[in-house]
Amino acid sequence: MAVNERITGEGEQLSQAAGDESMLGDAMEPGGVNLRIPWYIGRSPGKVFMRALSAAEAIAPAINRTREFFFAPPFRWTTFLKLCLVAAITEGIGTNLQSNANKHNPPVTSPGDMMFHFSPEIIAAIVAMGLLLIFVGLLVVYLVTRLRFAYFHCLVTNTRLIRPGWEMYRPQANRFFRMNVWVGVCFLLMAGLMIAPFVPGFIRLFKGIQAGSGPDFGLILSLALPLIPIFLLLVVAGIALDIILRDWMLPHYALEDARAGEAWGAVWEHVLREKGSFFAYVLLRIVLPIISFIGLVIVLLVPSLVLLGSVAAAEYGVHAAFANSSGLAAMVGVILQVFIGVLAVGFGLVIGISIGGPLSTGIREYALVFYGSRYQKLGDAMFPAARVLQADTPGAPAD
Repeated sequence: MAVNERITGEGEQLSQAAGDESMLGDAMEPGGVNLRIPWYIGRSPGKVFMRALSAAEAIAPAINRTREFFFAPPFRWTTFLKLCLVAAITEGIGTNLQSNANKHNPPVTSPGDMMFHFSPEIIAAIVAMGLLLIFVGLLVVYLVTRLRFAYFHCLVTNTRLIRPGWEMYRPQANRFFRMNVWVGVCFLLMAGLMIAPFVPGFIRLFKGIQAGSGPDFGLILSLALPLIPIFLLLVVAGIALDIILRDWMLPHYALEDARAGEAWGAVWEHVLREKGSFFAYVLLRIVLPIISFIGLVIVLLVPSLVLLGSVAAAEYGVHAAFANSSGLAAMVGVILQVFIGVLAVGFGLVIGISIGGPLSTGIREYALVFYGSRYQKLGDAMFPAARVLQADTPGAPAD
């Protein structure tokens, strides 16, 4: 569903402003706080274009929007925790599901034990379990995709209601999910083709180990060293795909009801026009979450150790108090220890969600602000032009 342009009723006022003049406008957010956002007033009467922000300039507006989104009045803890949980699911769990899909656990036994000692019933059960896991994984990814569009609507319109976006973007989310599945299949095929030449070498290695000759370290090095650049290439490709799909193509799906080719064409046009800015954005998009995570670890290290120490002391005290008890008293001691453990885990989850939610949302706001300053429909939805100029003097910033 395309979002209608919100620049209406301001044509006469905006046409009096100086053309081709860069200025600062105040985008009013709910809660009455003005966000100072660079805007550009074009020559066409009644049209306002957001100035293209550099990767560094987009950081401050993203932080301001995140703060207002979570903490602008009225603030409710239940709403805050709900939004933090949605942010953790859409920006954390969903990404981990996609990245972990390409990871393989190392074999714990020889290939002979794994391939030749299974009965037909066990093989059928393994195949059925694999199909079930694939179905469950696709279902989870689909729900995360729907939730991702709903949260996109929340951040763009600065609303705290999940249901409107969940219902509004159902068709777009369905198409985006199908496109992601095909992209994932192509990515796995590409990874398989890149790794396929090394499969005979691994088979020889496993057969040698099975024969009792021990591992051939020369063969291991000859297989592992060429795989390192391939692994790094796949990681870079995965990160690039995630940024292209979620940061740049998803807004076109949501706001224009665009198809894959149309969304990619629009994104590619922007990238070709500003290669340096998009490259800087990708670097910051990768570096900022890492820096934020390191900062959080440093800040929370001492409180976490204090919390863990307190929980351990409480558990030890309860265990010592009921060490020599039996019957009902021993059961009470076990229940108390379980209760303290569950309470500590729940408290840790709440703290983690409360911190990770705003951090994840800040990264998503950063992506929206950067691309919204180039994609006019997204910028208009995030910063409606009717709220930009509110001063008495045409073209002057609002108070």
